Amino acid sequence: MQKTRVLYVASEINPFLETSQVADFVRRLPQAMQERGMEIRILVPRFGLINERKNRLHEVVRLSGINITVGEEEKPLVIKVASIPNAKLQVYFIDNEDYFHRKSVFLDKEDNFYEDNDERAIFFCKGVLETVKKLGWAPDIVHCNDWITGLIPMYLKTTYKNDPVFKNSKSIFTIYNNYFEYKFDKNLLNKVKMVDIEDDMLTSMQSTDFDGFVKVGIEYADAVIKAEESYSESLNKLFTEFEQDKKIDSIEADENLSDSYYNLYNELVGVN
Repeated sequence: MQKTRVLYVASEINPFLETSQVADFVRRLPQAMQERGMEIRILVPRFGLINERKNRLHEVVRLSGINITVGEEEKPLVIKVASIPNAKLQVYFIDNEDYFHRKSVFLDKEDNFYEDNDERAIFFCKGVLETVKKLGWAPDIVHCNDWITGLIPMYLKTTYKNDPVFKNSKSIFTIYNNYFEYKFDKNLLNKVKMVDIEDDMLTSMQSTDFDGFVKVGIEYADAVIKAEESYSESLNKLFTEFEQDKKIDSIEADENLSDSYYNLYNELVGVN
């Protein structure tokens, strides 16, 4: 019997970068699932704070060279890889000079939110899916973490739904309380579009802000998980809005974390 394949997509991972609890979660859970016999891949952005020499990142030439469209522009995708020390896990890094070489994550030196964080998120989400296609590795579960990955469940249900690599994939969207107040330009919706995505599929993103990225993730994911005990008032309103037609579970970061996710993965792929 083939191993269950789980693709983890996140904004960060220890020990390469840690700005929120996402980094620790994505460090612990994949290893726990690998130890239970699952096959794992991990993809994160190569933010400029990650020291390539110290962490021994190197480019994967066979996966690089794709151009990713964001709005009217195409930007080259570079894929790098590194191993997690003391673990049999590799991490793939999505890189692009324009989006990820600045020495910060989402805020500049004056703590201003980067205006192009929407484009960085779009490039990352599209880059992840194209990289996995090029790997030829078909995931059973695509586990998306934090707002920056919120577009992936929608892309899986639309543009990539008939792709041989993704046609059987189920998506999980885990939500963290990493709220920001910035509103993007209305052109965000045009940048997000891909083949098979019409305007009425993007109603969740009309607010063009943090809530929009989270709402679209909730709407299209096969399972939605709250990773924390408390959330902003805005997010709590979103959870209430979706609780009628979308089951939103809580899985807290305790000793039962790996058991809970292991059971969820098996439930989604139909393994008893």
